[in-house]
Amino acid sequence: MGLRTRSGGYCKAMSNITLIIVIVVAVAIIVALVVAGAQMARRKRTEQLRQQYGPEYDRAIDESDSQRAAESELRDRAKRHDELELRTLDSSERADFDRRWKEVQAEFVDDPSTAVRDADGLVVEVMSARGYPVEEDFDRRADDLSVEHAEVVQRYREARRIAEANAEDRVDTEDLRQAVTSYRALVKALLAGDGDATEADDVREDHDGTAYKRDMSAREQDNDNMTERETRA
Repeated sequence: MGLRTRSGGYCKAMSNITLIIVIVVAVAIIVALVVAGAQMARRKRTEQLRQQYGPEYDRAIDESDSQRAAESELRDRAKRHDELELRTLDSSERADFDRRWKEVQAEFVDDPSTAVRDADGLVVEVMSARGYPVEEDFDRRADDLSVEHAEVVQRYREARRIAEANAEDRVDTEDLRQAVTSYRALVKALLAGDGDATEADDVREDHDGTAYKRDMSAREQDNDNMTERETRA
């Protein structure tokens, strides 16, 4: 009788231990799945941010204390951008800004320095017309643009750097040409409107300034021809 009692107690104890082991293993599996799911979700969010912001993502990483802080700042940009009341320009507004941009391009031939200043000012005007807040400092404007125009915002930053150096006479004509080329890419992106398929093509075409250089070369040739005719007259 006593043997059977001890045997039953032993079996019960073993059953309890087995149950505890099963519970521990189950909890461990659940925790592992939760951790794995969280890591996958984080990697997915990271990849989405990389795709959305491109080089701007790397810039945010370089300027932040950690990847987590950088990604948080980028998400804050998107939230702030969602609160903006942006509008697509109508055809007459686009035509007017396009005309004024062509005037900047023509101005570059005779006065590159002034053309860069005017290009910078025209970008701000187009941004304002689209509904972007332009009262903030330059970095905030660039941050706001990066949410939808990540392809060109890096060039906007570079163009602004050249414009500031130009104010101190620390750049040459080729630098100024590059600045105007970069401003052109941003103006075209802003005039194209949200989600316009032509924007990506325009940005790729402008990436090395090819389209702009072709246009400038043609204008310079026209000026040379005009000068030659005037000289002969």
